[in-house]
Amino acid sequence: MVEIERKFLVKNTDFKKEAFKEISIKQGFLSSEKERIVRIRLTDNTGFITVKGAPSNNGISRFEWEKEISKTDAEALFNLCEDGRIEKTRYLIRSENHIVEVDEFYGENEGLVVAEIELNEVSEPFAKPPWLDTEVTGDAKYYNSELSKNPYKNWTIK
Repeated sequence: MVEIERKFLVKNTDFKKEAFKEISIKQGFLSSEKERIVRIRLTDNTGFITVKGAPSNNGISRFEWEKEISKTDAEALFNLCEDGRIEKTRYLIRSENHIVEVDEFYGENEGLVVAEIELNEVSEPFAKPPWLDTEVTGDAKYYNSELSKNPYKNWTIK
């Protein structure tokens, strides 16, 4: 139940023509504390509750537990969430033996596009698509839980 991932900014929209799937996502946070994030997510007709622990020092890995819940339960739990919701489209792109997830944000985070790649090991090599830009792994301001409190539109330097 340890998630290992690297996170990058995205240079352009070239990733869209490589995407094999698009998912609409809405999410809120029952807890956005760094040590114990509890997220409610709704994708089309499926809900999820996810618990994440504090990230490692380098930000690459952390505990993650996720369970599918009904759409009705997810919608009910949204009523208990903290202020600040996340809305985004997730694009799934194959890159050799990995799947890159690119999130294009809307609402308060309009203009932000971030890619994540999950790995099996911290030092696992992966092919870096040409549309990936600066690595932001471990930079807490790019965590969805932080974006719900301090959205991209409020950043002075982007």
